[in-house]
Amino acid sequence: MYNLNLNSAFSVFRPAIPHLRKSGSGRIIAIGSLAAVGAHAGLGAYVTFKSALSMLVQTVALENKDAGVTANSILPGTMETRANRKAMPNADFSKWLKTGAVAELACYLAQESAGHITGTLIPIDGENA
Repeated sequence: MYNLNLNSAFSVFRPAIPHLRKSGSGRIIAIGSLAAVGAHAGLGAYVTFKSALSMLVQTVALENKDAGVTANSILPGTMETRANRKAMPNADFSKWLKTGAVAELACYLAQESAGHITGTLIPIDGENA
């Protein structure tokens, strides 16, 4: 969980940030998890490292705001994917978040017009997407 949900982001952010700062308008968009905003039985490692990812993104936002670089994290609820359907075959898939909704939000955050949005943790759930 550490390598997948935190260390991988750190390993990408660290070498990318100097280039983004130099450009004066870089965008960092992480995909976290809605589960990161609260405790969940049986998901201790997952929740811990997704929460840490959120803090890392907010820290990156603060440290790079002066250079025009934004950093935000999208926090999706359960996403409608083949892997999740297989892992939870008895769930109500109709309430799950479509992957396209997350992609649309990420595309919006990448735009120049979203340059004023930084350091945010944006929850998005299937019920409302």
